[in-house]
Amino acid sequence: MKLLPKKKRAAMFAIYGFCREVDDIADGDAPAPEKMARLEVHRQAVEALYAGEVPDIPCVQCLKPVVAEFSLKKANLLAVIDGMEMDAFDTVIMPDEATFDLYIDRVASAVGRMSNAVFGISGPFADKLAHHLGRALQITNILRDLDEDATLGRLYLPCDLLVAHGVEGDTPGEVLRHPNLAGVLQILAARAHWHFDQATDALTHLDRSATKPARLMQVVYSRILDRLELRGLARIDEPVRLGKLEKLGLVLRHGLFG
Repeated sequence: MKLLPKKKRAAMFAIYGFCREVDDIADGDAPAPEKMARLEVHRQAVEALYAGEVPDIPCVQCLKPVVAEFSLKKANLLAVIDGMEMDAFDTVIMPDEATFDLYIDRVASAVGRMSNAVFGISGPFADKLAHHLGRALQITNILRDLDEDATLGRLYLPCDLLVAHGVEGDTPGEVLRHPNLAGVLQILAARAHWHFDQATDALTHLDRSATKPARLMQVVYSRILDRLELRGLARIDEPVRLGKLEKLGLVLRHGLFG
């Protein structure tokens, strides 16, 4: 984001601030009803913003100039809140592929659609970029964070996909120790690669300067996905992270000079 011009950078930080706050609510230690109530307050603040009123929530107030300047769609802000509501409970299980895809659209691709507005890109290829890059990034996140999420009672793998591969278990931990798990994770990794490929195709039709942040996100997360596969997708207790120097190298190669 820091590679963007000042006005666009400020807009992206405002969007990030909003997403960070509702995500922190969903991931917090409060009981689920309290989380849902706080998310509803944010939902009403977004509604107030688009009704021309002054929202009570500072992170929503900060979006006012962004909405005015870049025509952010209310539906995408509300979609992020919808996604956080799916995350607000002590146990999060994705029952089927449709719910899995809906969740990813809400928490990732909706952010991509807002980013497109700030980047100044629109049309079919911009829509394609948000759709596929959001899914590629979030599936990579899910594969990377399986162990951490399981400690919170969360399992983002679609249950119907698990059942189809004979993966059973009464808890996320039991599922993640099943001998057939690797086959499910390989399918999701292949899906993430396909989404990255589709995002790459979309980027070839879009302005390179405007899409630098998206291209940088893609190269960083593609590297993480490759590392996960090299480690072994089912070896979830071995964290995969990129070091600061490696990230800096990617920024220099693909961000500043790419």
